[in-house]
Amino acid sequence: MDRRRFLRNSAMAGAALGAPIINPDFFFSSARAQESRPLVFLSAENITGNWDPTAHTTLSQTNIEGFVMGFLTRAPMRPENPDEVVYELATEINELDAHRLEIKLREGVTFHDGKPFTAEDVKATFEYGAQLDRPKQVYPGPTDTFEVTTPDDYTVIVDTSKGGYGASLFIFLASYLPMLSATDIADGPNGVLSQRLNGTGPFRFVEQRGNDTVMEAFDGYFRGAPTVSGVTFSFVGDATTRMLSLMNGQADVIERLEPEQVETLEQEDDIKISRLVSVENKYLWFRCSKPPFDDWRVRKAACHAIDRELIMEILGSAGEASSNYISPIKFGYIDLENYPEYDPEECQRLLAEAGYPGGEGLPELEYITSTGFYPKTKEYGEVITALMQEQGFPVTLNVMEVAAWNERLYDRPGGGPGHMVDCGWSTGSPEPDLVLRTHFHSTSKRICGIEDPEIDAALDAERDAPSLDARRESLQTNLMPLLADKTPALSLFTSVLIHGMRADVEGLFIYPDGMSDASETTVS
Repeated sequence: MDRRRFLRNSAMAGAALGAPIINPDFFFSSARAQESRPLVFLSAENITGNWDPTAHTTLSQTNIEGFVMGFLTRAPMRPENPDEVVYELATEINELDAHRLEIKLREGVTFHDGKPFTAEDVKATFEYGAQLDRPKQVYPGPTDTFEVTTPDDYTVIVDTSKGGYGASLFIFLASYLPMLSATDIADGPNGVLSQRLNGTGPFRFVEQRGNDTVMEAFDGYFRGAPTVSGVTFSFVGDATTRMLSLMNGQADVIERLEPEQVETLEQEDDIKISRLVSVENKYLWFRCSKPPFDDWRVRKAACHAIDRELIMEILGSAGEASSNYISPIKFGYIDLENYPEYDPEECQRLLAEAGYPGGEGLPELEYITSTGFYPKTKEYGEVITALMQEQGFPVTLNVMEVAAWNERLYDRPGGGPGHMVDCGWSTGSPEPDLVLRTHFHSTSKRICGIEDPEIDAALDAERDAPSLDARRESLQTNLMPLLADKTPALSLFTSVLIHGMRADVEGLFIYPDGMSDASETTVS
């Protein structure tokens, strides 16, 4: 995807230094409708209980953060307008040179606890979010590769000269990392950050009641008090229960609809459907940290055993075909020519080369997946299992409830549970390395646990490229093809987010990472 227009005013794209590189501030109406009742949103995923936004990778809590927290910019990342970026807490971002970025901040914004939002909060958030001990480590990090200074209360300068990479990486980061209070950060990761959310967004975190997260309208929101009195965000693990709750009026919005549920709900006059290509890809992650998937030939053989076209037939409207490790609406995406396709002969050749002719000698392999959150994981998991068994892989599918699957998700010293894990990865930014570096660099192992010097070098090379054009070329001609050759995971498809909502819900904007803007939403 060509994102040159996004950078048409940037210094690195050849324009004059100091020109703003993001589109003008989005217009928000100051008119507010009469306040309506709270919005009830049913989630398909449980929460962790730790509210520090850098301490988890849980989508349900990320979605809650979308109601409560503020961001420097927001990136809708719509296919029809992929370059649109909306100023929120920032009012402009300028490239002073290749390694220095100037961020101007909105004045008159306060956190929900009353603290004014200033440059010290941006500095503290960037530095805290980049620490290597953060479970949701924010790229580009670590902290010794950049410096943040604050010339005044509403100006932030990011200098990446120590790290050798372009400061433009923070442009993408600005649409991903929620701004935290410097006071909260000073309290430490086990302090107030873990106990509650404190943001600048339209809704204030009130409390957690079992599976219900309760938020209320924040009258001090800088764009004006929301029109709904609050949001109740509730975990309901069963997809049928979520659908019935929407149909009988107990819920206003539900997520992660199954394709057949869409067909049912489309027949209901008082319900409408929202579809959008997401920033989330679904992956089959290999445990590269232990045999047999510590051998790239076995991983690639497994990829050639899988017919992704069959998976797309099962998914229907819930999936979008793609051939890369990132979503098509992220920076640098291309369809990779060497992306592994269904090829039983090549599968057998690679197995034999790795010392497992016809699969002989392979250990029993556990394939872990979940049910109730992602659409059709059990159904296409059964297809993947059968296809791999046909090629000699002794695979057993283990379908787990979301909470149990979550506990077994990440790699561990000596190798994580199972041998293959089904999991998506979604980040609300155009930045590709929030997926690629997060999972495939040896310093930031997540699910697959790979350690490969060639992949590390390719990741470092694209990060350190002197311009975004050079970075795009490095991604497309070096890193991405290398990943397709070494296959630490197989990206199966790009998710399509499907929400069902009551027809009387108006003004709810859903981002392609699942976050929602309900600041001007009404429900009757």
